[in-house]
Amino acid sequence: MSTPSSPAAAVRRASLDGVLAYAWDAEVFTASDAMSAVGLTRSTTIDVIEELVGIGLLTELPNARSVGDYRKGRPARRFELRADAAVVVGTDVGPDHITTAVADLRGRMLTLEHTDTDLDHDSPEQRRAAATAAVDDALRAAGRRRSDVLALCAGVPAPVDATGASPPHRNGFWRRMNPDLAELFGAWVPLVRVSNDASLAAVAEGSVGAAAGVSDYVTILSGEFLGAGAVVDGNLLRGAHGGVAEMVAFDHVAGVDDAGGLIGRIGVWASEDAPATPPSTIAPDGRAVLADARRGDPHAQSVVARAGRVLGIITGVFGSLFDPRRVVLSGMTAEDAADLVRAARASLPRELDLPAPELVASTLGVDVVCIGAVSAALEAGRTGVLDLGARWAGSRTMAAGDPVATTA
Repeated sequence: MSTPSSPAAAVRRASLDGVLAYAWDAEVFTASDAMSAVGLTRSTTIDVIEELVGIGLLTELPNARSVGDYRKGRPARRFELRADAAVVVGTDVGPDHITTAVADLRGRMLTLEHTDTDLDHDSPEQRRAAATAAVDDALRAAGRRRSDVLALCAGVPAPVDATGASPPHRNGFWRRMNPDLAELFGAWVPLVRVSNDASLAAVAEGSVGAAAGVSDYVTILSGEFLGAGAVVDGNLLRGAHGGVAEMVAFDHVAGVDDAGGLIGRIGVWASEDAPATPPSTIAPDGRAVLADARRGDPHAQSVVARAGRVLGIITGVFGSLFDPRRVVLSGMTAEDAADLVRAARASLPRELDLPAPELVASTLGVDVVCIGAVSAALEAGRTGVLDLGARWAGSRTMAAGDPVATTA
């Protein structure tokens, strides 16, 4: 379908958008159901449904009589979204890992694959090859082909602008992390988005996580580095270069001093402050220190309290800048996040003059960026599929009865 070029075409497109949006959220429905929900005439509703069936987005089910729901009169025709008509892909292309998920058009996860990457081999060419291989492997695991993909979203640890590009960085890190992934995947995926990883964590938390139903919140993503995504008045903020909430600002905040992740800090501090003599030259894993703190180890508890004070300062700064109702700590296990949130809450009221935001722990775990990428890819598919025209609607993946692929 092309962009409407006349009032009649615009009306037709609005009707298609309305019925498709209804069908995407509904289960099985009839023309009468859609007509009531969208506010169209019966003839227009039936005509639009037929068109959506024709391009493969809807499927007609056996009528009411055949499923025992018929009482009198002509049995109603029943329809539903073809959830298996295509797939969406979400991938978290991190500095040392790639996590990739494939989901159907209802957002149901078909596979979730994890790959470790070598930090010593992060040239643009190597990262492009690794990202491609990860997506192909995930599609193969889901039994789907490249031609089945409607939309893909990739998350990267770098600012990303509206075109999917990252700005230059003093040591080239951002463009190594995002080596033109929009162009790479755009060569074969109809709809592609590339986003900052922390922004996608915010998408995940707002869609299915700790910020669902909240219109003003900040998500703090703690991995190897800290990142943040800010939602104000229901809108995810990006900025001219994708740099809203870029954490380099904390290089200049006393008590935080850099953008290193919380787990890494805990490991380093535990080693530096260890009572053992001589001290170990190898920093313990921060997650192990958190586990020791839960078991009552005094040294580990003091280190976790120190990390909590850092989190409290960060939350206070974001509270002053964006006035969020909630701040979500994500990117780690729910148990570890909960421990750090508890440690931070005591100091938070001293960090700002505005009412302190509610600081909560994410329950989405370490896959939060990938979950957000799937949600963003699904939204791209929902809003963009009718603009694709013959590029997708006429493809073999949309043909009725097209078998699910078993090879990539």
